[in-house]
Amino acid sequence: MNDDIAKHFEPSSEGDGALEHPDSVRLLPWSNGDGNPCYLLGDGTGYVSRVADEIESLQLEMADDLTGHADDLLGCQRVSNRELRFLARGLTDSLRDVRRVADSRGARLRAAERSSGCVDGREA
Repeated sequence: MNDDIAKHFEPSSEGDGALEHPDSVRLLPWSNGDGNPCYLLGDGTGYVSRVADEIESLQLEMADDLTGHADDLLGCQRVSNRELRFLARGLTDSLRDVRRVADSRGARLRAAERSSGCVDGREA
């Protein structure tokens, strides 16, 4: 995860309750109206967490479907530039979604390892 994204996983401690919840920040699979990332404080069992899990699952399924479509389309000899641009846009959007899911899940795994005393999957 790059440093710009990583700093968002470290909540500020300026009276926002972050000190009580240092490991429970989750990057959500959507952004706000300005395109900025959205985060959730919690233990991962609430309604918003379940909705985020469902959306992540849907995004991953859509990425699989789009990859299959790309394979089919790229195997055709008569593909127009318009079709290729449309495919490239879809693949770009899908890659952005999948990367956000990976960043979110990776951060949660690292937080779980820190809280359990594990380092790189091994007990410290």
